[in-house]
Amino acid sequence: MASRARVRAPELIGAGGWLNTGGSDLTLADLRGRIVILDFWTFCCVNCLHVLDELRELEEKHRDTVVIVGVHSPKFVHEAEHQAVVDATERYEVRHPVLDDPDLATWKQYAVRAWPTLVVIDPEGYVVAQHAGEGHAHAIERLVEELEATHEAKGTLRRGAGPYVEPEPVPGDLRFPGKVIQLPGGNLLVSDSTRHALVELAPDGETVVRRIGSGERGLADGDARTARFNEPQGLALLPAGPDGGQRVVVADTVNHALRSFDPATGTVETIAGTGRQWWQGAPTSGPAREVDLSSPWDVAYFADRLWIAMAGVHQLWTYDPVAGTVRAAAGTTNEGLVDGPAEQAWFAQPSGLAATADRLWIADSETSALRYVERDPRAGDAAGGADGTDAGDASQTADVADAFVVRTAVGTGLFDFGHRDGPAEQALFQHPLGVTALRDGSVAVSDTYNKALRRYDPATGEVSTLATDLREPSGAVLVGDDIVVVESARHRLTRLRLPEEAVRVESVAHRTRRAATEVAPGTLRLDVVFQAPTGQKLDTRYGPSTRLLVSATPPELLADGAGAGADLSRELRLADGVSEGVLHVSAMAASCDDAPDIAYPACHVHQQDWGVPVRVTPAGADRLPLVLAGLDAESGPDAE
Repeated sequence: MASRARVRAPELIGAGGWLNTGGSDLTLADLRGRIVILDFWTFCCVNCLHVLDELRELEEKHRDTVVIVGVHSPKFVHEAEHQAVVDATERYEVRHPVLDDPDLATWKQYAVRAWPTLVVIDPEGYVVAQHAGEGHAHAIERLVEELEATHEAKGTLRRGAGPYVEPEPVPGDLRFPGKVIQLPGGNLLVSDSTRHALVELAPDGETVVRRIGSGERGLADGDARTARFNEPQGLALLPAGPDGGQRVVVADTVNHALRSFDPATGTVETIAGTGRQWWQGAPTSGPAREVDLSSPWDVAYFADRLWIAMAGVHQLWTYDPVAGTVRAAAGTTNEGLVDGPAEQAWFAQPSGLAATADRLWIADSETSALRYVERDPRAGDAAGGADGTDAGDASQTADVADAFVVRTAVGTGLFDFGHRDGPAEQALFQHPLGVTALRDGSVAVSDTYNKALRRYDPATGEVSTLATDLREPSGAVLVGDDIVVVESARHRLTRLRLPEEAVRVESVAHRTRRAATEVAPGTLRLDVVFQAPTGQKLDTRYGPSTRLLVSATPPELLADGAGAGADLSRELRLADGVSEGVLHVSAMAASCDDAPDIAYPACHVHQQDWGVPVRVTPAGADRLPLVLAGLDAESGPDAE
């Protein structure tokens, strides 16, 4: 085995204590002899949820040698609440010990800079690898096998049952439901996300009419008893077909697929997605069953097509039910808040959609923002022009007429959030997951981490609060004069009468709990650390195998160094007079099996997006290392 730096793993500490251990506290000494994988995660982060799923197979295969420990490191204030971490651990079926670290104590000890980050500790208690982002399961699998062989030979490997203790199951008709719609007959259809099913309820919102799905995690078409889902979320009705019937489209989130449910027959079928997660470089349009998707979270029918909140890649896609095709419609895959033409906009985990006649409203969760899509004003000019003249080339006219723009109604960026009513330019949400169109032209926002239902009125530009004391509201639907809210963490639907007057709440504003990185003025060396896994090398057969994209908020923070390139190291020049901001860094590396006798070597993509808050100060660092995979020799926990 290749030699690695001897880096002693710091102790695991967290003020919130331990979950999934039967009440016991764990130390690294308790885990000596086992291979430990620390998963630094926070439950708002879709990339963290991807990694939870990536690790499931490895966790099961190496259960007698490997202990995965989730270190919950919050971004939002709500995520620092212990009960919220307890709920998230059950919601996402985390089947390993979890350390609740609300103060980011262990995060700081391990010099972590991104969600998600994986740290591997060998059986003797030394850090041997660090990986940021997604796509590292194959590399960690290989490292685990290598560590097993080495420490079995040394006599330092201890096999046996791990410290995980399964919590007692909780009965109930719903468990962490996601979204709700009203069916044409008046019944309500709910995505029962944690139980991998749909539930049809009577109009009272309580009486179960039927369950759709076996309740087992999987991807299988069939009837209501045999079909399988995987943490389904969004629901939308397609326009009625020739027979008058309406199908429901389901955003089957962890299956990376769209499913169709026929309420008349109970049949479930897959209409889009392959079951595989989309990665950079994969097709972004084509026959719907042949194109990969990434964590579709909600769906809504707008402008003659079905729009998909593709939370996993920070984009909006569309599905054409007539042609049976999908395509990326808005967003660059960069995470942030940037308005403009749809193809240039930036989103951050769009998670809720609602359509009106002229707008598609978006709950953009990670920017705590309410945004919308509307047709580009140029489209009207292209259709014929104000003077009635010919608009020109027909194909060009069609392209322009199909153009959309993205705008922000409420929200400022990735790190500012809170509960503040008033004019939209100063109002604040906290990680909203749902949006519902109201009959007066305003919209209700399921302000999830504020435990509230909020209202935005485009006519006045004002934000108000409709209801409070809701537990993680994630979606809502209008039913008559009432609004039925999904209280996800209370495992129920709650019917509310829309109030004539707003609820008065005390305003609070927050920034992310993560401390800013202090950097020196002038030149800043950015190093993205990537070491190909054992037995692999960078794939340069078709050109550069790495990519680095750098930008900043505000853009004025960077005087030089922004843009795309192949080198994973770059000199940035910070502008004079800008004292703080956020560096947005996106890195990708492709590695392939390094064996001359393999004609078609397996290749893997490693990628991560960082949003690094920085503060410019004379005592700050002149180098910013970001570990994509491997160990940074110049930073991290103290080496021995």
